Amino acid sequence: MAATFSLLKLPILPQKPHYPQPKLPVLSNPTKKIISNESINPPKLFTETIDSLKSASLPLTTLALPFFLDTKDALAVNGEFGILEGRSFALVHPIVMGGLFLYTLWAGYLGWQWRRVRTIQNEINELKKQVKPTPVTPEGKPVEAAPSPVELKIQQLTEERKELLKGSYRDRHYNAGSILLGFGVLEAVSGGVNTWFRTGKLFPGPHLFAGAAITVLWAAAAALVPSMQKGSETARSLHIALNAVNVTLFIWQIPTGIEIVFKVFEFTNWP
Repeated sequence: MAATFSLLKLPILPQKPHYPQPKLPVLSNPTKKIISNESINPPKLFTETIDSLKSASLPLTTLALPFFLDTKDALAVNGEFGILEGRSFALVHPIVMGGLFLYTLWAGYLGWQWRRVRTIQNEINELKKQVKPTPVTPEGKPVEAAPSPVELKIQQLTEERKELLKGSYRDRHYNAGSILLGFGVLEAVSGGVNTWFRTGKLFPGPHLFAGAAITVLWAAAAALVPSMQKGSETARSLHIALNAVNVTLFIWQIPTGIEIVFKVFEFTNWP
């Protein structure tokens, strides 16, 4: 509305006042007339035109402002993206993220098993300190005796560690974490892009913010790996804590994700 009134207020180029034209004397040759130099003055007319445009700059800006502020009509959300706006492409994100949630639990299990490999050796070392020296005869020969409970525990933990080592949990956990980081960040970003394809905007809310936090936690946990490989227990504990928060956010995000899936079926069509 403001632009409309501004348009009505646009100044009109000044016009020279109409005065009665004086009759010019007729010369001997009637086909020729003397034209006054003041009737047409191009430099003066050009100067007046520039001044008028300067005074009209503000109303013209007001008129053009809505085209810069109201950009929703410029967004292509009416089928211009084809299948990218359809239901098939929209369902890729929830399906992949559902798989990544289960894969997160699997990666956590592998990490816990690898941690068990490391901690079980510490338990064995502590138990060995409790083992009493083997008694010997006066001749110096060791006395045969039944294993003590501590020794039996050491044997049990040693066998358990051997079995855990066969699982190659360290390498499997590293590979699972790398896959989770790569596909997780990719799908987290593509989910937001797909929402923009379908609606032309994003919807700030719990699902969006939780997804962003999960993506950041993936990156932060992965950044601790070099320190963990150097034996930093602080980095390992922080890695576990970040992933625990990550899983908690993932679980909390599931209801909002299901709600969005229902909206996808409501407002989109196949394909």
